[in-house]
Amino acid sequence: MDTKNDISEDLNRRIDQLTARSTLTREQIIEDALAHGRSLAWQEKWLEGVQQGIADADRGDFVTEEEIAIVLNKYSST
Repeated sequence: MDTKNDISEDLNRRIDQLTARSTLTREQIIEDALAHGRSLAWQEKWLEGVQQGIADADRGDFVTEEEIAIVLNKYSST
């Protein structure tokens, strides 16, 4: 099946952009969307978050141990 010809130009463009920004192939992106229910919007948002986290780490911008403790305590059962 030639998926590039079977879907809209907009979806092809978005898949191509995800492919260019990640290590995934077109087929892997499409399979992830179909098999795991991860829409292109979800995949785009996830990739943006990963790239932002890498940029933060490159700048040395990490959370402190106190910030981690606050989050852990917020969600721990007491």
